[in-house]
Amino acid sequence: MTNSALKLQKRVSQLRLEIDQHNQNYYQLDTPAISDFDYDTLMRELQSIEAEFPELITDESPTQRVGSAPLSTFQEVTHDLPMLSLDNAFSDEEFVAFDKRVRERLAVKGDIEYIVEPKLDGLAISLLYVKGKLVRAATRGDGKTGENVTENVKTIGAIPLQLSADDIPERIEIRGEVFMPMNSFDKLNRQARQADEKEFANPRNAAAGSLRQLDSKVTAGRQLAFYTYGVGLVEAYQLPDDQQGLFGLFKKWGLPVNDQIVTVGHLESCHTAFINLLERRPNLPYEIDGVVYKVNNFYLQKTLGFVSRAPRWAIARKFPAQEKTSLVTAIDVQVGRTGAITPVARLSPVFVGGVTVTNVTLHNEGEIKRKDVRVGDTVIVRRAGDVIPEIVSVVLAKRPENTKLFNMPTHCPVCHSVLEKIEGGAIVRCSGGLYCAAQIKGAIKHFASRKAMDIDGLGDKIIEQLVDVGIVKTPADLYKLTLNQLSGLERMAEKSASNTLEALQKSLLTSLPRFLYALGIREVGEVTAANLANHFITLEAIQSATEDELVQVSDVGLIVAQHIVSFFTQQHNLAVIQELKDLGVNWPEVDASEQGEQFLADKIFVLTGGLVSMSREQAKEKLKKLGARITTSVSKKTDYLVAGNDPGSKLDKALSLNIKILNEQELVVLLDHIEG
Repeated sequence: MTNSALKLQKRVSQLRLEIDQHNQNYYQLDTPAISDFDYDTLMRELQSIEAEFPELITDESPTQRVGSAPLSTFQEVTHDLPMLSLDNAFSDEEFVAFDKRVRERLAVKGDIEYIVEPKLDGLAISLLYVKGKLVRAATRGDGKTGENVTENVKTIGAIPLQLSADDIPERIEIRGEVFMPMNSFDKLNRQARQADEKEFANPRNAAAGSLRQLDSKVTAGRQLAFYTYGVGLVEAYQLPDDQQGLFGLFKKWGLPVNDQIVTVGHLESCHTAFINLLERRPNLPYEIDGVVYKVNNFYLQKTLGFVSRAPRWAIARKFPAQEKTSLVTAIDVQVGRTGAITPVARLSPVFVGGVTVTNVTLHNEGEIKRKDVRVGDTVIVRRAGDVIPEIVSVVLAKRPENTKLFNMPTHCPVCHSVLEKIEGGAIVRCSGGLYCAAQIKGAIKHFASRKAMDIDGLGDKIIEQLVDVGIVKTPADLYKLTLNQLSGLERMAEKSASNTLEALQKSLLTSLPRFLYALGIREVGEVTAANLANHFITLEAIQSATEDELVQVSDVGLIVAQHIVSFFTQQHNLAVIQELKDLGVNWPEVDASEQGEQFLADKIFVLTGGLVSMSREQAKEKLKKLGARITTSVSKKTDYLVAGNDPGSKLDKALSLNIKILNEQELVVLLDHIEG
């Protein structure tokens, strides 16, 4: 493979990782890290490369899917027909090119009739009606599988629980958008400010967060709204011939239809409709970020068909980002809960995209150098995609004399630990993971989690209270807690406090792999922690290991080795570890000469489906004791797939790669044979 091909493949892999992470932030965590504009730019770059080099396309590529995977806290729903997303047009020229493709595919020389709808900034939803009754509601999820949010959707007044007409299908799936009106959004954030809670970034995230509440009473209080835009599965019913007729049918059934929708007959009318909505946008009672053009006639839609992730008969035309200028008054850094150091520009207040902007993230050291932002600069600020503000560029003509380049600090501004940046990486991080006040909530939650120290009863809310009142500053402080301290917390009765203290005492006896994992060393997961423990036997040996020694361990590469060395060179971290040991945290010592033979050394196993004779965790532990490596995804490097009940897509992939398949009985026989 040539150097250029390797660089291209590396760029594709980087884009996919970035887009997958942003999908998780946006769709699952409701904490977007970049603007819609930047996300679209990443996606379009990936689409462009894959279009030119189709051999690089894989089933796992973000271009082959929609959104992100569903949350595990809700029951999964498989859509009978996939819920696809839309391709985007960012200029008149791109929409004209879309129209040209439509007419060429249809062999039509004249104009095409389009429906023009506002592109609501909400959450796509599927509503299943059987004999007119709402029986299920599901989010789009990844387009094929979504989340069952029926009870929450039933609280939305705009959605009928029963269709109102007699002439209705036996079974029909209605599709539309759940959104939060601006007055509801303002009220929600006003309440958050009064309660000193985190505000939502925008109505879209507020709607997504509200719809995913486990308690439907919370959703009911959020005042969500809904507009319908189409159908999925339809049984025993003849729909109208076009989208316009379908909207009329929706109204007849009692389903809400947006009153800004228009039908147009040629390109000039499409542009006029776009401009009209752009001008009306500030006065609408909800957020929109563009328009959606759809071929009106259903027969023509069917003729045009689909590509893998989007219909050929529809496209979203995004509104231009709003921009203003402002003055950079300062640049400082913030420490995130994972230790990431983010430079932030402080601006003279500027009203852009409907909000007053005073702070803009500069993302990382590379970004700030690329844009060359300095204190005193006049900058162009944009709310790209109407979500997160960003600095587009510096107005160099207005730069004062004697401005200085910004340099990242060498030590954490919170705990003064050394900052680390892995070669080739973009993010600078604080290395004081067990000590840094900015990271301590996340560090302690991880430390107490089930697969780490497994401290039952020490939930997130309790940990947050303990840190907020200053009782707990490091994980070691957990083992100094008293009954009075715990019982004095909100929602913590004396009995619960006593149980938590018992759980803390019980957790003192652990194992070296669990303790290593609990420390929260970057990129050291359960498997890596187990491999380190099996290789070095003692914590002291791991603490003193060099990078060259660490990379000899299975599953430890150079970057992971650098993280481990950096962690154990910080005196703050070593002091916390020593204090934990002094307070009684211990694990059985292992005699290297007594370790069993590693019969499955370096063999890679993937487990899927349910097991009967043992839990998946028990099976993993047995395999790891024999030297096996456990991974979560099937690849060419996988040696064995253990397939239990309902194995899913991993079995199909393993079969396609000719990987050895073990059923539960075969696994038990293998383990018995080796252990016997």
